[in-house]
Amino acid sequence: MADDQARSATAAADAVLIVRDLECRRGDRVLFAPTSFVVAAGAIVWIRGANGQGKTTLLRTIAGLSAPAAGEIVWAGAPELVPRPLYLAHANALKEDLTVAESLRFLLHLAGSHVDGRDVDAALERFGMASRKDAFVRTLSQGQRRRVALARLAAQRELLPWLLDEPFDALDAAGVELLAGVIAQHARRGGSVVLTSHLPLPIDEPAPVTVELREPALA
Repeated sequence: MADDQARSATAAADAVLIVRDLECRRGDRVLFAPTSFVVAAGAIVWIRGANGQGKTTLLRTIAGLSAPAAGEIVWAGAPELVPRPLYLAHANALKEDLTVAESLRFLLHLAGSHVDGRDVDAALERFGMASRKDAFVRTLSQGQRRRVALARLAAQRELLPWLLDEPFDALDAAGVELLAGVIAQHARRGGSVVLTSHLPLPIDEPAPVTVELREPALA
């Protein structure tokens, strides 16, 4: 028992993120039972749950965009969001009247990241969008828009924690495989990832840790 407690204390001390007894609400409805988990450097945590159970709300709460109904979120040993995570939601957040390259640079700048033209070009190349770098966003298909939005992950130099809400949506099989490789590479570098996905994760190394959201207890 003492050994287990010592290992738990060490894991908590080294964690990038600790979530303790977190509860979220939508209106008067509690979305899921109190949820706790630890995210270590180099870990991929897969949040699972039924539709409407609050997976997106949980990620928004961890990102600091919504307030929890109860519980605690601790980043890097402090209650503040340090380091600030990179949050990628359902919406691609691309501006219709910017070109692909301009839009990606804008997203990186907005997130406070260092913007280097070579990194932007390399990220677009990796996601198969280099040939459309000068095309306006409004001319892209939904799948292409998703690839541009996800390219910010490949362009990210800083080893920030990633919060990804259904990142595989609107991608074809090749896009899913590509994104899985980018996520796995980030984790192997020591980055941490918390994501939601209704699709099975095509990632073996490092093996994702699953957190299952449970129904709240009836009052």
